[in-house]
Amino acid sequence: MQDDSPVMPTNQGCSPDASQNAFVDWFRQCTPYVHAHRGSTFVIAFGGEALADSKLPHLVHDIALLHGLGIRVVLVHGARPQIEQRLAERGAEMRYVNGLRITDNAALDCVKDAAGSARVELEALLSLGLANSPMAGVRIPVASGNFVIARPLGVLDGIDYQHTGAVRRIDRESLRQRLDDGAVALIPPIGYSPTGEVFNLSAADIARAAAIALNADKLIFLIEDQGVMDANGRLVSNLLPADVDALLVSGLQSAPESSAVPGQYPMSGETPHLAEDLAQALRAGADACRSGIRRVHLIGRHADGALLRELFTRDGAGSLISDRPYEELRQARIDDIPGILELLRPMEQSGALVPRPREHLETSIDSFLVTERDGTVISCAALFCFADEQMAELSCVAVHPDYRTRGRGDRLLARMEAWARERGLRQLFVLTTQTAHWFRERGFVPARLADLPLAKQQLYNDRRNSQVYIKTIAGE
Repeated sequence: MQDDSPVMPTNQGCSPDASQNAFVDWFRQCTPYVHAHRGSTFVIAFGGEALADSKLPHLVHDIALLHGLGIRVVLVHGARPQIEQRLAERGAEMRYVNGLRITDNAALDCVKDAAGSARVELEALLSLGLANSPMAGVRIPVASGNFVIARPLGVLDGIDYQHTGAVRRIDRESLRQRLDDGAVALIPPIGYSPTGEVFNLSAADIARAAAIALNADKLIFLIEDQGVMDANGRLVSNLLPADVDALLVSGLQSAPESSAVPGQYPMSGETPHLAEDLAQALRAGADACRSGIRRVHLIGRHADGALLRELFTRDGAGSLISDRPYEELRQARIDDIPGILELLRPMEQSGALVPRPREHLETSIDSFLVTERDGTVISCAALFCFADEQMAELSCVAVHPDYRTRGRGDRLLARMEAWARERGLRQLFVLTTQTAHWFRERGFVPARLADLPLAKQQLYNDRRNSQVYIKTIAGE
């Protein structure tokens, strides 16, 4: 096993056959996701910035592909740039107090105008069926309507927010009927009260409420940034709701408490280290996750095809908020055996590991730890104890070639060492023919066969001539 990043070949100079094989391999790898997503309901939200982008047709084509694969799609769009443009043309601007927007009569007119124009543009793109285009021959019915029942935000701390509102409820049955009819549902950032009033709403609020009402399989935010980044500038692939809370609190220390209004996601004045749309998506996503939406995706919309990569590849392209870890290092179960066998097979074929029949794994599965990533076993290791000698054999250490980065092997080894200490053991040993350098770099030192437990010595295969390495993990 090696925990270095593999050198991946590029497509430059590849033969046509190689390119075709790469396409076939990719298509086969995404097949499980095609089956898993068919019949699912996705709520997809994006800001008005996407509507003004020249690449909007590419995004619409990808959404059309989802619809063609049997996915029920609800689109929730924002219109902030369009609203601000119309206000500027009239010599006005949107006012914000405590991070919340105030929608007066002039602003409401601009909201209606912008939302209506955006709806027409999206409907036109989803109707595009020109030859020689990705949507040739495709006609997607689009349904929009008064699906969102809203309430006024009212007066907070003496401030009347006028026509700014929050979602009161979603007309779930009407929305479901449109989806059952095969339409893409389109929801603008406005809502209606039972008294006939119109309110300016947050797209994040609508998307969260729609996903919960429909019990959607996924809530997806297409954001302006890449996603949530760590201190080293790397994309954070998975967060739990508690992680989101901590992230938001760390940036809200100077924000007034009155800005935290249930059901309303402030447009500015929050989380100075987070972009506004990202902060809104995080807050709405965590709330949706706690309300039963198992997976909320935050995807940078600027990367072409990011939506498809997030949905149809194991590694995705954004940040995922989920109710359980997307990648988890845990004790193995019987149903992990097929994945373990698949992981070990290449190393057995190369001679790096001794072949182990399925029956052996079934009887020793309690000795294994695995890392599971979205239902796939990507690493494993086993610990076989010799209690009398206070030693344990570290065996079957393997990491999938696609995941030998970011220290996964090191985390697996650290967990195995901790597991051994919990059992009162002092030393780990390995027998290896091809990966000695990896273990030596992590504190294992050369040893003799005579240093091993007697029971292990008796099982030693002289024909393999494995090297022995030992690491002390606890003091005398």
